[in-house]
Amino acid sequence: MITIDNQTGLVLEGGGMRGVFTCGVLDCFMDYDLHFPYTIGVSAGACNGVSFMSRQRGRARFSNIDMLDQYHYIGIKHLLIKRNIMDFDLLFQEFPEHILPFDYETYFASENRFVMVTTNCLTGKANYFEEKTDKNRLLNIIRASCSLPFVCPITYIDDVPMLDGGIVDSIPLERAFQDGFAKNVVVLTRNYGYRKDTKDIRVPSFFYRKYPNVREALSHRCAAYNNQLEYVEKMEAAGKVIVIRPEKPVQVDRIEKDTHKLKTFYEEGYECAEKILSKMVKIRTDSCKVFA
Repeated sequence: MITIDNQTGLVLEGGGMRGVFTCGVLDCFMDYDLHFPYTIGVSAGACNGVSFMSRQRGRARFSNIDMLDQYHYIGIKHLLIKRNIMDFDLLFQEFPEHILPFDYETYFASENRFVMVTTNCLTGKANYFEEKTDKNRLLNIIRASCSLPFVCPITYIDDVPMLDGGIVDSIPLERAFQDGFAKNVVVLTRNYGYRKDTKDIRVPSFFYRKYPNVREALSHRCAAYNNQLEYVEKMEAAGKVIVIRPEKPVQVDRIEKDTHKLKTFYEEGYECAEKILSKMVKIRTDSCKVFA
């Protein structure tokens, strides 16, 4: 086992199906038997990160590519039938319980922390959850973190309405610092220099009419995300984070269904992680130093 020092965390961005890049990164980490004391993931980052925490190499890749090819779980038909752009029953019930069972025993026994980010519809702020005892609550938190606004239903955690954590905290690096991790490895699903060029617009009141704070958060989503990207690049330049990101502009969409594109992007994630490891990691007998 290679263990990162106790001050280094792992931060996983979301991005929908662009998360296959993260799947490649995490599979590479598992091939090197790399462990982090703290991992925080949002949306697809939470969904893929939980398989990293259970040490099930290839499980996230299977979910995002092989299952998509077989079950076609993304599409308008699901939105029309279940009011959800994705088949969450398949992803959060059949998959972890029957198709490729999630290793709850390994996950719950791990001493390493795993934090999942959601957006609280009542406050319009991020909520940060850890769950190491209740498997149903764990899956529900991940489901909430992945509940895209407008095309997925609200998910309730402890009777509180929640949506995708990426609405307010797409790259939860600041939270990792606040939780005491002074150095972090950040996995992004966009190339260096990317910024959203879409201008924020005020969300009409007929959307989420019971939740004005989440409407307000959605109205500032693009600017908030661009600010987080700038913050990550600033911390990277200061030597406080190592960033693993795609090397060229990304051609994979948030709800991408082309499995050839997804496989290629997964492989790019693996290769980018291996490059970083070969340059930055000095492997000792029982420890691994990421920051010189």
